Amino acid sequence: MIDDELFRELKRRAVEEKRTLSDVTQETLRRGLVRRAPVRARKPVRLRAFAMGEPAVDLADRNQLLDVLDRS
Repeated sequence: MIDDELFRELKRRAVEEKRTLSDVTQETLRRGLVRRAPVRARKPVRLRAFAMGEPAVDLADRNQLLDVLDRS
């Protein structure tokens, strides 16, 4: 037995696509039954990190940052 709301949706789609209800239902079932290939887990990407020393500017200090940018 098909749920009433689902049945109405199938009928609506059949009318919109000018196809038979049977055709739309069978296509929908086929699509749902197709086995999808399992998604392979990707190997995690390792990013390299570099020691760059102490920052030249405290980014929280807007005035200091503007002074450094003005000198550039």
